[in-house]
Amino acid sequence: MIDTTSLQRLQRVARPRTPSALSNALVFGWRAVLKFKHVPEQLFDLVMTPIMFTLLFTFVFGGALAGSPGEYLQFFLPGILVQTVVFNAVYSGMGLSTDLDKGLFDRFRSLPIWSLSPFAGLMVGDILRHLIAASIILTIGLILGYRPEAGTLGVLAAFAMLITIGFGMGWVFIVLGLLIRTPTTVMTLGFTFLFPLVFASNIMVDPGTMPDWLRAFVEVNPVSLMTTALRGLMGGGATLSQVVLALIAPVALTAILAPTTLWLYLRR
Repeated sequence: MIDTTSLQRLQRVARPRTPSALSNALVFGWRAVLKFKHVPEQLFDLVMTPIMFTLLFTFVFGGALAGSPGEYLQFFLPGILVQTVVFNAVYSGMGLSTDLDKGLFDRFRSLPIWSLSPFAGLMVGDILRHLIAASIILTIGLILGYRPEAGTLGVLAAFAMLITIGFGMGWVFIVLGLLIRTPTTVMTLGFTFLFPLVFASNIMVDPGTMPDWLRAFVEVNPVSLMTTALRGLMGGGATLSQVVLALIAPVALTAILAPTTLWLYLRR
């Protein structure tokens, strides 16, 4: 027998609104931030690597390449910022490969959420890593004597470009994470791809002393274009063409690989 009194107490409640794509992305972004709490060794690698590169290259190579560590630091620091962001992008693919191996993304795919939100969360973690590493490098540089001639606005503009670069590069390693089963292999292939781009660039030395065939590559290397633009932004001499050339690769990678990521994810 139905209890009519209980039925009378029931109220019609409107169905909750479906979370927006932004809301989904922020939730997964918070998940990426929590990983720093539960996997603190990532922070150690994130902190120590940029410190080591900055100190070693400044004091070991600075005198030989620029006459003094201080002069070399003015040239080198914007480049090491680019290098650090590009290297840190590998962690997106490693994190994705780990989550796929644990079956987490199979659960995510069954949820009524925006399909790209788990990947957007990985990108939020990437952006946080980029900002932490860049802030550490800049702080060390300031202590050692680096002075950004463009001031605070130039540094903010440079950090905005670094985030854009990291966002674009991150898609490369997310695709690798979807295609490759083990995080270690993702890391190995990622650095195999990055090392020629980073070290055959103008990050560490002026390409004017290189052989013609190598200088021709360095001048069109996307990492060199990014470094040149960052030096200009922090030094106060950036041109619009330098900034546009630096952004071509990140924008193109995002436009091509974001849809590719979704396609690979949905067909798994």
